[in-house]
Amino acid sequence: MSALSLVLLLLGASVLAVVIFRRFNLPPVLGYLFVGSVIGPHALNLMNDMHRAESLAEFGVVFLMFSIGLEFSLPKLFSMKRIVFGLGLLQVGITMALIAGLIMLFGVSWQLGIALGGVFAMSSTAVITKLLAERMQLDSAHGREIMGVLLFQDLAVVPLLVIIPSLTQPPEKLAALLAVALVKAVVVLALILVFGQRLMRKWFHFVARAKSSEVFILNVLLITLSLATITELAGLSLALGAFVAGMLISETEYKFQVEEDIKPFRDVLMGLFFVTIGVKLDLHILVGLWWQVLLAVAALLLVKALTVGLLSWRLGASPGNAIRSALWLCAGGEFGFVLLGEVMRMPREIQQVALTSLVLSMLIAPFIVQYSERIVVRFVASEWLMRSMQLTRIAAQSMGSEKHAILCGFGRNGQYLARFLGQEDINYVALDVDPDRVHEASTGGENVVYGDAGRKEALMAAGLMRASVVIVTVSDTALSEKILHHVQELRHDLPVIVRTADERDMDRLTKAGAAEVVPEALEASLMLASHALVLVGVPINRVLKRIRQTRSQRYSLLRGFYRGITDRDHDEEDEHQPRMHSVLLGAGAAAVGRTLDDLDLDNLGCEVSAIRRRGIRALEPAPETLLEEGDVVVVLGLPEAVSAAEERLLQK
Repeated sequence: MSALSLVLLLLGASVLAVVIFRRFNLPPVLGYLFVGSVIGPHALNLMNDMHRAESLAEFGVVFLMFSIGLEFSLPKLFSMKRIVFGLGLLQVGITMALIAGLIMLFGVSWQLGIALGGVFAMSSTAVITKLLAERMQLDSAHGREIMGVLLFQDLAVVPLLVIIPSLTQPPEKLAALLAVALVKAVVVLALILVFGQRLMRKWFHFVARAKSSEVFILNVLLITLSLATITELAGLSLALGAFVAGMLISETEYKFQVEEDIKPFRDVLMGLFFVTIGVKLDLHILVGLWWQVLLAVAALLLVKALTVGLLSWRLGASPGNAIRSALWLCAGGEFGFVLLGEVMRMPREIQQVALTSLVLSMLIAPFIVQYSERIVVRFVASEWLMRSMQLTRIAAQSMGSEKHAILCGFGRNGQYLARFLGQEDINYVALDVDPDRVHEASTGGENVVYGDAGRKEALMAAGLMRASVVIVTVSDTALSEKILHHVQELRHDLPVIVRTADERDMDRLTKAGAAEVVPEALEASLMLASHALVLVGVPINRVLKRIRQTRSQRYSLLRGFYRGITDRDHDEEDEHQPRMHSVLLGAGAAAVGRTLDDLDLDNLGCEVSAIRRRGIRALEPAPETLLEEGDVVVVLGLPEAVSAAEERLLQK
């Protein structure tokens, strides 16, 4: 099979599988593994050049470790040191020891037991972080605990990549090999870190002066692969050098640009890596080992859950939060596959059981998370009391309030709004899920309580039935829709003001029941325009009238934008956002000699924003406007509608 045929096969199968798995809200990692198992030698046998595929996939691990290095932050580690080096260190160490002990009971060597312990000790950073963000629990007590443990697991991969390849060597050589590997790692890392810190920033300054995105990306690839090659030449792994490269760049001001530039390479190559892992799945062997697989999955989930739960509880977490952390972290993760690929001389049956156990645990993880709150409430009686106390505190804060405002979120925007309300002597009750912010603000005299505004009970406790307005101060469309649903259900006459990033969700939120939708980007444009108009001499009364008119027309003047090269980074975000496009009517264009009414572009979901004729631009032209050769028609609509409108205007 040629290299091009191999790439086409992998890309085609991966796109199809990932789309299907996304539809069912499953991690794309599982889609890649499924593709590998189907096209591999144990199923359809479509990929007969494994060596070439594995060479490609190895770069996926390199860029993954590079990304982990970019996120390495000494201040972040210091701020979370109790969780990272307390709970995180204990979780990895004890999990490795317990799993190694269990595996050794089945006659497996202690070296292989420790290696597999490291494999199973990892949890999925990508999946868990995404689920925490979706549930807005990153700042919760258990969210911070989980993120701290995941951070240590990411760091633990680095020494494990050095240790695991040496563990499968003969016992008489093991100590010497480990010592040599560790000395090499210390020497190489010390040299890179001492001299690299001084050179990296100067080198990036030199490259950045070229002001070329292509050169910048090439430089990132050069740095990453060069340091990976240096560590490989030293007898260490490619991934270790990539991690160090990321760590060095994280200390420069170019960190965020590098992170965006490297993301496409990382995601594509990581997909190929997981495909090659899936290729190793042999369903024929697994049919005969089904009970061992189920036992391994059960042991993995149970050992990790008990370890995390008990450690979290003993380190001061509440029983409810300890169980939450245990349930979120009990499954395997993508770094388990990375470490599994480093284990040498492993019996095929053990490899299949380990591989399948990781896959099944990751498949189960989202469902465990989904039911985690029910499990906590079922087994921790104090959770009921804590929830009722939380609602009681909210109710106590709002008890004496009538015609007050309920602020959903007390971040920067919520606090600024509260100051305006205070100046007008308007009472408010604010709900926020950041415990530190709530503590600071309430201590400072603000009327804010801990509570999830997306929960009906919290809104009721905040006095929804007595309030005069609800204001969603966070730019989160999903949360806004949830709040709007509860308000419509309980008190549909209550006005709700919603904040959103731009115009793309305005119609959606209005249909959901919002009385007013405030798009940040458009309001910022209005403020810029008002200051500019006043400074160039336009009377203030006319400026204020223009702004009022724009708002009353639902920002119709500001809808849409001309798309340029710099907008390509936001293709996915702007896919459902109206955009403007200029169409020149040349000789023979179908629209010449016809009116806008005749063309009926509205039927395509597109509108004519302006017409430019002989250098004069007319906004919102009348339907009876007759188009002439040389006119420039500015159309506004979604990408598909704009394309269809252009075709109708120009088709011969």
